[in-house]
Amino acid sequence: MADLLDEPIQIQRSTSRIGSVVLIIGVVVSIVVFGLALSRRNETQPTSGPAPDFSLTTFNGEQFRLSDQRGKVVVINFWASWCIPCRTEAPALQATWEHYKEKGVLFVGVDYADTDDNALAFIKEFGITYLNGPDIGIKIFTAYRVQGVPETFVIDQHGNVAQFLYAGVNEKQLSSAIDALLVRTDE
Repeated sequence: MADLLDEPIQIQRSTSRIGSVVLIIGVVVSIVVFGLALSRRNETQPTSGPAPDFSLTTFNGEQFRLSDQRGKVVVINFWASWCIPCRTEAPALQATWEHYKEKGVLFVGVDYADTDDNALAFIKEFGITYLNGPDIGIKIFTAYRVQGVPETFVIDQHGNVAQFLYAGVNEKQLSSAIDALLVRTDE
């Protein structure tokens, strides 16, 4: 009889041990996630040095690889169709692209967290003709430590980040950054 009375106590102890283990695992996972978020928060976008290399399949099915573009100035714009500042800067990006495309300057748009249909509608709406493609798995977004869209990076002819432009670039800012790089190579 005493054995029967001890049995519920054993079950309660097992259950409470499992609950304790689950709670401890949950706390540890929370600490790790919080720690990673804090460390990521202290990282900033690259503003100099080698630009992270990446490959992108454009919406047209073309392959783009940054390291294949040595000798050209490359403007990389991170954007999304749902982003209001992206809509504001889209005409300036397109106009600047049209001005520099014959001067060894290449533009590439990296679409973030969008559906293909929405991204293609955005491209059509703004008459964007430079290369654009989705960042599948946010690998490029992560490599550039993008904090939010829009963000633009100007890469020099040697593959280094020459300029980081945050949110809402205009033609004057972009032209100034590009001209400084083109003048350097003409000297």
